[in-house]
Amino acid sequence: MSHPSAPPPYEDRNPLYLGPPPAGGYGQPSVPPGGYPAYPTYPQPGYGHPAGYPQPMPPIHPMPMNYGPGEGYGGEERAVSDNFGPGEWDDRKVRHAFIRKVYTIVSIQLLITVAIIAIFTFVEPVSEFVKKNAAIYYTSYGVFLVTYLTLACCEGPRRRFPWNIILLALFTLAMGFMTGTISSWHGTKAVIIAAIITAIVSISVTIFCFQTKVDFTSCAGLFCVLGIVLMVTGIVTAIVLSFKYVYWLHMLYAALGAIAFTLFLAYDTQLVLGNRKHTISPEDYITGALQIYTDIIYIFIFVLQLLGNRD
Repeated sequence: MSHPSAPPPYEDRNPLYLGPPPAGGYGQPSVPPGGYPAYPTYPQPGYGHPAGYPQPMPPIHPMPMNYGPGEGYGGEERAVSDNFGPGEWDDRKVRHAFIRKVYTIVSIQLLITVAIIAIFTFVEPVSEFVKKNAAIYYTSYGVFLVTYLTLACCEGPRRRFPWNIILLALFTLAMGFMTGTISSWHGTKAVIIAAIITAIVSISVTIFCFQTKVDFTSCAGLFCVLGIVLMVTGIVTAIVLSFKYVYWLHMLYAALGAIAFTLFLAYDTQLVLGNRKHTISPEDYITGALQIYTDIIYIFIFVLQLLGNRD
């Protein structure tokens, strides 16, 4: 059997190859009478939906990643309220306006309290009437306790105008009556000296908090323990003194209270100033004024107890 001397042509290797075209070429396909039916045209893209292709989606801008409630100076995490982000708190105008509002309210509260103390101390008939009617003190203490718990624990009344102002006014008057009643049992000289010491301590603590880099708000747990110790010591002192007056125990409790509320004043001042681990929302200016005012008044009361009944 003979073998071809040359390889087969390329066309033979294609299985779809049907061979060379016939003579004259392929014929034209037959067209039915009337022509082919018209097919529906395809709509042009971008000319509406659903007739055409839908419009492309607009680009989605990436959201900034927020890994925490906020960062203060030094990269420390800073706690703020849910309604106030860290970016807004970093705005100096917002922070300065908040501080001015808080200290304006505190100044008005202190002026009212000083006026009440002056009346209870320097007006002899009023002083004698208060000493003989202890119900005034207990009534004012009850109003003080109710308004304080309402403003401290209830966000609605604390942030809703004018209820927050009304409650704060009642709280200030009650605190003023309490302080005035306590002052009436002390001499005029002791009241004046205690007021001067309280003013010096309050101004010094405020200036220190403005300048220092020490963050008192990072020690919230320590301040809670200090508050519990002060409360327990006060209860024990009240029980012991109700049976027998112990001078050194009274002085010890007064000294502990003055020191504790001085530290509380530093803590609350930094909460108002901001730029620390914990801050107060600008919506809670009532809370800031309430805390600072209460700290100052209690410093005055404890210092007055340390001075005793001096004429």
